[in-house]
Amino acid sequence: MFFDKFLPKMPVVKAQEEEEDLVDPQQVLRDACRDTDHCKHLSEKYEACNARVLSKSQTAETCVEELFDLLHAIDHCVTKDLFSKLK
Repeated sequence: MFFDKFLPKMPVVKAQEEEEDLVDPQQVLRDACRDTDHCKHLSEKYEACNARVLSKSQTAETCVEELFDLLHAIDHCVTKDLFSKLK
């Protein structure tokens, strides 16, 4: 075609056939941290709040505080081990 005359052919690089699936170490650690007693307790508080809010048709209550407490606890647990697993 038109570009073939002016531009040389670019080399083609193919991926290897068997690539291993990459696993996010942060997600693995988060899943493990959710199983700790402290995070389970906060998760139960969040789920109870969420059920309470969803049972009401009109309410100004939100579960933001419970959600932030849960996420903070999970992130705090993850930070102990995360950076040792990064390359």
